Amino acid sequence: MKNYKLTIAYDGTNYHGWQMQANARTIQGELTRVLSVLDHRPVTLQGAGRTDAGVHAQAQVANIFLEREFAPAQLREAVNGNLDRDLRITQVELVDEAFEARFSARGKTYVYEISTAPVISPFDFRYVYHYRGTLDVEAMQDAALLLVGTHDFSAFTVASIETTDRLRTLRQLDIDARHHSIRITASAEGFLRYMVRTIAGTLIDVGRGRRTAMSVGEALASRNRQQAGPKAPAHGLTLVRVDY
Repeated sequence: MKNYKLTIAYDGTNYHGWQMQANARTIQGELTRVLSVLDHRPVTLQGAGRTDAGVHAQAQVANIFLEREFAPAQLREAVNGNLDRDLRITQVELVDEAFEARFSARGKTYVYEISTAPVISPFDFRYVYHYRGTLDVEAMQDAALLLVGTHDFSAFTVASIETTDRLRTLRQLDIDARHHSIRITASAEGFLRYMVRTIAGTLIDVGRGRRTAMSVGEALASRNRQQAGPKAPAHGLTLVRVDY
């Protein structure tokens, strides 16, 4: 039995997130279906993490143990030939049996894309949140600095989240602006559910003048979800990298 590492890209628009569901189309579900057929048995695909419904990925990672032996390129082509075009395996690698996509990961990077242009291109609307107005980028950057580091991010996740450990180390939270394009880049060892989207939504509120940069630090310290801003729309978020 061989352990294969899969690097996966997908447009999340028409999927109900990563995790397999009985009555919904998901990334994990589609890949598991194809891989089970190829290996002539039910298989279990483990991902580096879950993405929400509508969220995209440039380089999600998963691993799978298969009884049949495939050359990496052969497996990539066999899987892709049975998937819709909005989901692709971009790379397959044979890895040590100790490798686990989730538990071996050392960090993840997400990018949230915003456009403040009067009109958004039809080639971008699936992947960029269109905000029709002006955002104060400097205020957003000031607020972002307050979130970098190791903190309890209870205010930036769902109150009903299963884990009681809400401590996360946010290594990077950069905001870059060029013309009408604003990119929020967030890197951490791991993220809580809806954490990046809630951070993005809160920073957008700062940019709109609905709240101050200082209030973001106060929300973080409160550990109260009601003190942070709303989740930003899912389609602006892309998982761009998983580090090992």
